[in-house]
Amino acid sequence: MSHRPRLTLIAAVSEDGLISSGQGVPWDLPLDRVHFRAATAGKWLLLGRRTYQEMLDWFSDHTPLVLTRDPAFVPPIGKAVRDVQQALDLAAAAGVDEIYVCGGSAAYALAMSHADRLLVTHVSTRLGSGVPFPTIETPPWKLVSSTSHPADAENIHAMRFADYRRG
Repeated sequence: MSHRPRLTLIAAVSEDGLISSGQGVPWDLPLDRVHFRAATAGKWLLLGRRTYQEMLDWFSDHTPLVLTRDPAFVPPIGKAVRDVQQALDLAAAAGVDEIYVCGGSAAYALAMSHADRLLVTHVSTRLGSGVPFPTIETPPWKLVSSTSHPADAENIHAMRFADYRRG
């Protein structure tokens, strides 16, 4: 029997709990991109189909798994999966130790109950309306580390990198 990989949700979330205004990432935060790329380098990623298509040019050393209900969909890079459990099973069979869920909202919602870790960039801005990230309830989630970064010439919003573990 293969070991179940750790499932980590990684997202940038506004003060009002949103990841997008409806299309793509609503902010340009180079520091958060560096954080995302460092965390996910060489990893397996689980994404919804629309997020996958938006990120297609990002997959240099990743193995993307695309959540889709369309059995005919064949991604040009990676594999299609029907649910989170299939992604976990594929990764376990390949000896992978961790999968990162990168969005969108439906993928996060489906994966939250399976998640072991949340890497959340809390962005100091409010979007007002848009696409939500699941609520981080305590318990079961416990903040284990947090690093704040002020806004600067390159990053229009202050942000805080937070690491939560299921407690």
